[in-house]
Amino acid sequence: MRQKEAAAAGKRKMKASLGSRLFDVFNVAVMSGLVIVILIPLLHVVCASFSDPASYVRYEGLMWHPVDFCLDAYKAVMRNKNILTGYLNTIFIVTVGTTISIIFTLIAAYCLSRKNVMWNNILMVGIVFSMYFNGGMIPFYLVVKGVGLNNSIWALIIPPAISTYNLIIMRTAMASVPDSLEESAKLDGANHWTILWKIMVPLVKPTIAVICLYYAVTNWNSWFNAMLFIRDKADYPLQLILREILLQNDTSAMAAGAGADEYLISETIQFATIVVATVPILAIYPFVQKYFVKGVMIGAVKG
Repeated sequence: MRQKEAAAAGKRKMKASLGSRLFDVFNVAVMSGLVIVILIPLLHVVCASFSDPASYVRYEGLMWHPVDFCLDAYKAVMRNKNILTGYLNTIFIVTVGTTISIIFTLIAAYCLSRKNVMWNNILMVGIVFSMYFNGGMIPFYLVVKGVGLNNSIWALIIPPAISTYNLIIMRTAMASVPDSLEESAKLDGANHWTILWKIMVPLVKPTIAVICLYYAVTNWNSWFNAMLFIRDKADYPLQLILREILLQNDTSAMAAGAGADEYLISETIQFATIVVATVPILAIYPFVQKYFVKGVMIGAVKG
């Protein structure tokens, strides 16, 4: 049996056309190039963050390894209270914001995926329309200010709670679940809440994992809304603090105490801050990566 399967696999392999093989080679070449383009700057940042400040200033070109391995930049970053405060604020935003977003998205997607919902198609047209057209920054600011969320960390959580793109993916995934499962549950006396949490959610777990990752990454990287609404520096998320360090070169709080080397260490502090702000989301990604392709495909097969 195994010999027959191996022979059949060999025949299929032999039947691959020249065009198919050239396409595979082209794909591998393009993807390898993209990986290299992404990894080279990342490697430079990591190596620079672990380099001696004086050696880094004298170094020219891309760094392929740390020059005179040194942890002074990371020690300086850990001394900055704003980094710790930003971490705590960002963790709160990611945890609470992702939880609220995924709950609202599940409820909305379930309602929109049911065939017997009144004005279902009209509602979807309105939702999709909002994805391409919006009121703009000034009306958005006035609305958030009008409801009393200005200078509040909740302004970073509640207004962007539902992403239209993520809602469409979740709705499509739930619409692909067979209607017979819902009908059987209703015959057993289940209501809509029971159907949603006991049937739909377990069946679309891969899609939920992907949407959770989307929301978490968006909340982790968000800084623009914080720049608009947050005035108290104690409520700054990590990315807004990182922006100040990179664009305004505000490393005085971390480089203080370095004496004559204050300017030198400020160069490597920027790279260390980038690494500190990026590592957590990179560490989480491998645990949900296995759901990524499956979840997106489930949400994209049936529209």
